[in-house]
Amino acid sequence: MTQLMTERQDITERYLSDGVILIPQLLSPAEIAEIRTVFTEQVEADRSLGFDDHVPSEDILARFPRFVHPHRHPEVEAGRLARRLMTDRRIFGVVTELIGPAYGAQSMFYFKPPTARGQALHQDNLFLQAHPETCLAAWIAIDDCDAENGGLMVIPGSHQIQILCPEDADPDESFSRATIPVPESAPRVQTEMKAGDVLFFHGSLVHGSRSNTSADRFRRSLIFHYIPQTSVEVAQFYIPLLHPDGHEVTIAESAEGGPCGEGWVNTGP
Repeated sequence: MTQLMTERQDITERYLSDGVILIPQLLSPAEIAEIRTVFTEQVEADRSLGFDDHVPSEDILARFPRFVHPHRHPEVEAGRLARRLMTDRRIFGVVTELIGPAYGAQSMFYFKPPTARGQALHQDNLFLQAHPETCLAAWIAIDDCDAENGGLMVIPGSHQIQILCPEDADPDESFSRATIPVPESAPRVQTEMKAGDVLFFHGSLVHGSRSNTSADRFRRSLIFHYIPQTSVEVAQFYIPLLHPDGHEVTIAESAEGGPCGEGWVNTGP
């Protein structure tokens, strides 16, 4: 994992080379504790912010569904917190260093309790369809995470390949239904992150995670996606975008079908 860490002065060079960088302890322990408490209390009280991933009722993820676009729900504390952090100057500052002036496109929160399945290998811009640029993810560890509790796996350098078309994923290993074909020889890196670390990665970087096999460790994460202000279109699901000053922005909607052929349907974020 150490090869993903970088000094601030060379983050752009490393990002261009690997498509992924780790900034340790970008958020403080107190901030992480607040995020953990607010989102956990929210899901325990009300799952209405949860995204419907069509998991069976007995699946642990039915009890702890991922939140998608919580920043669009200012009526609850989790929504207000997500919206504030989405434009936080520390996070947005790194985003700007990497891709220039940007808009916020999506917020997500994953709970991933013990026994929860992972998410098959994928590329984010398959879903956002930002054009002519691509998206950038800021993946914030809310718990310490590693292989045991389903930390992210990344393939450095894979952002330099084209967007790959999806195939069916193994439902025993992944709650998401699609994966992408990656040669077994591709160098997979299992991340190990401390709560407060932030992983920034390119929209074409291949990444995913395995099941949480720990006995009692959650793997909570808060994730933001951004697109350059030079992008002229994005999938309708992500409109309106969020300007760094907090106002909403609308750009053109990308055509259906994306890079995987006419008739392909975007079924989720």
